[in-house]
Amino acid sequence: MKNDVRTLREAAGLSQAALGAALEVSRQTINAIETEKYDPSLPLALRIARYFHTQIEEIFHVD
Repeated sequence: MKNDVRTLREAAGLSQAALGAALEVSRQTINAIETEKYDPSLPLALRIARYFHTQIEEIFHVD
């Protein structure tokens, strides 16, 4: 699944570690999501969307 997590994170001026800490996951998890090696669970996808004040559909999409 494609996603815009890296774009949102960089626009917010956050490191992977900082975003991971805010979402209570590891830096490695953020990296895996950004590189599309891992699709987050629905609860984690919701936390990401809420963190960036947007809808899940605006972050995660199928191309």
